[in-house]
Amino acid sequence: MENEPDRWHWQKHGTAWKGIGIYHVTMVIPSREPLLGSLVIPENDPAQARVESTELGKQIISIMFKISDFHPEIRTLQYCLMPDHLHTILYVTHSMPKGIMTAVRGFWQGAKKIGRQYSLSIHTNNIRGNGQNDDDNENNPNGIRDKQKLDVDPVFTAMPFVRPMSRRGQLQTMFRYIRMNPQRLATKRLRPGFFRVQRDIEIGDRTYDAVGNIAILMEKQRYTVHVRRAMVEAAAHGEDKPLRDYMNGCVVAARNGAVMVSPFISPKEKEVLNVLINEQHLVIYLADNGFGEYYKPSDALFDSVAAGRMLILSPHSYDAKKRHITRNECVMLNNLAEEITCL
Repeated sequence: MENEPDRWHWQKHGTAWKGIGIYHVTMVIPSREPLLGSLVIPENDPAQARVESTELGKQIISIMFKISDFHPEIRTLQYCLMPDHLHTILYVTHSMPKGIMTAVRGFWQGAKKIGRQYSLSIHTNNIRGNGQNDDDNENNPNGIRDKQKLDVDPVFTAMPFVRPMSRRGQLQTMFRYIRMNPQRLATKRLRPGFFRVQRDIEIGDRTYDAVGNIAILMEKQRYTVHVRRAMVEAAAHGEDKPLRDYMNGCVVAARNGAVMVSPFISPKEKEVLNVLINEQHLVIYLADNGFGEYYKPSDALFDSVAAGRMLILSPHSYDAKKRHITRNECVMLNNLAEEITCL
């Protein structure tokens, strides 16, 4: 089998949007109405969950595959239709004169047209169902349509979100994320308590927003995971025993029943988190951003939240524009982890 770096062409610096590359495209119905499909969960088993397309959903998929008719340099690698949105991974095989955004905008225009036709048909059926037939001469003797009756809400009002992929390993992660979408939605519906955002949870003298198992706060034995920079620098110079002992000590503490508390920011802290998740230990995870209306935990955290083994806390309100964590925020979150551990 080909290695991922040999198989895929990745963007070069400065060529995003026009050059060879792979893009994750997400188109959402802003109202979040389930117009594209319905979730089916056989035997209440999330692993068997699937989405059955509506007629509108089938038409959206159809025009998605027509992107390559207008832009032969684009291939569809994977897609997943959900009740209220569509995920697609597009592969641009050679440079485009106008860029990926032109292709996605064309797809969006087609989707808007189909969405309007759908809304118009629903609107017209509702009018006629109420006995208001535009073709009824008694109700409309002049044969003139009432324009106000034909005003309909568009389905796809927002341009699809396009995210370029630029890191090796990112593609396989995104493949799995898209493939698991129906299973994650089914899990949220079957276990809504752990995924509901809870506001203003008092912990010590502070308040947090939370997602996950609040009961974890009742556990009194807690242990902070904070890999110091000095340990990492020493390991880089061959003195790796302190770092190794510390990371092993974190895992041993978890095995002895401690709840592990951390924002898990650094690569070494993330390594510890992966072990904690794989061994199914209890974790309090401090997030650097708040929780939006449609928040769901990342792929790495989702199963732990669903199983009641994780509590995600944030001292911040949600900021849709936030993309990166600052040094000051790192320090603050690590201090909060120490504070929660000592309560």
